[in-house]
Amino acid sequence: MSWTELVVLYSCVLVGCLAGGVYIGVAMGLAGLLGIMAMFGTSLWQSIGPIVWNNSTNFTLVAIPLFILMGEIILQGGVATRFYSGLSRVFRHVPGGLAQTNIAGCAVFSAVSGSSVATAMTVGSVALGEMRKRGYKDSLTMGTLTAGGSLGILVPPSIPMIVYASMTHESVIDLLMAGIIPGILLSFFFCVYIGVRAVMDPSLVPSKEAAAADIGGNPIRDSMPIIVLVGGVILGMYFGIFTATEASAVGVLLAALIAWYYGGLSWKAIQISFSNTVISSSVIMFITICAQILQYGIVVTGFGDGIADFITGLNLSPFVFFCILLLIYVFLGMVMEGLSMMLVTVPLIYAPMVAMGFDGIWLGILIILYIELGQIHPPVGLNLFAIQSIAPDTKLATIAWSSLPYCFIIIGFAFLIYVFPEIVLWLPETMR
Repeated sequence: MSWTELVVLYSCVLVGCLAGGVYIGVAMGLAGLLGIMAMFGTSLWQSIGPIVWNNSTNFTLVAIPLFILMGEIILQGGVATRFYSGLSRVFRHVPGGLAQTNIAGCAVFSAVSGSSVATAMTVGSVALGEMRKRGYKDSLTMGTLTAGGSLGILVPPSIPMIVYASMTHESVIDLLMAGIIPGILLSFFFCVYIGVRAVMDPSLVPSKEAAAADIGGNPIRDSMPIIVLVGGVILGMYFGIFTATEASAVGVLLAALIAWYYGGLSWKAIQISFSNTVISSSVIMFITICAQILQYGIVVTGFGDGIADFITGLNLSPFVFFCILLLIYVFLGMVMEGLSMMLVTVPLIYAPMVAMGFDGIWLGILIILYIELGQIHPPVGLNLFAIQSIAPDTKLATIAWSSLPYCFIIIGFAFLIYVFPEIVLWLPETMR
């Protein structure tokens, strides 16, 4: 069977399964098995067991449940609410006030949760009521929450970055470090847009008196513990004190100490944290294992080499391929969630793009940006539905229109790192 016939097979299985409502993990695993069977029958089935075992015991992937647990402890311990309250006082005199706090809060909290949806819902559940009470318009508020939440997979630690590293064998610490400067810059661009819009259209924000009124938190007492947690985890990895997986364990310990300090480390909070961690980790690991089966099928059947040779034979310039990749991810973002997009596409595009001269670490950050874009544009943007779940009285269309400007900011930022790849690569290269 040629690679072109395999294209038809994989496409029919994946599209058919997704159209029929089959879970994405099952669809990828089934496509991989059928591709292997079409080429080799059942002779390679014994290879599936080691794939499942190796991924289940992968030391790098152990960081995923630990980082999830770290975020859950912070959330269930009530630390997130205190953090937002303290941070609001810092931005109370800046144009946009609490809207700016949303972006800054999401940027910092994303370094705890590692998840876009968790970041958006956590900050949104705290911020939405306060912003409405003060007179902020939903057309501004909703976009800050969905876009700010998307930072959850760019600012380390990031679950998709860890999965990407396990698939491509790139350094997970290099990837996590590479996301810091882009995460800070993208947060800054979001804040600039909010400030400009607040100045140009004052009706979107409350009066100066209402905006300046703080929620009542203490910026040092309530914000510093989270900043110390994030800084400790990131600096520990940067200076080589511990690996990414060890950093996740240290993060869990620090998160538990912070929750205990605030008096939120109850037995119920611990139970809920572990329960949510098991559920989220199981879903991610199942998808990852099924994706590895698909990746194995792509490799052993020659499908990946065929695609790579075809793309190389087109003699496309790197910039043209960069633009085509953007269009592909915009389309996939309409039908898939972020992690699934990455798991389906990385086995196909990684080798051709590295052959074109793209750095593997830079490519990982680019894909994360494209996934961020998919999180906030309809119809499947998960952050849109996450925010609607905490604001059921708001139409999805309102949330989507509020998020649209941030889509263009992300696209523009992707072109910026294409022109200046040092934005991504400077920190990991300096670290080395």
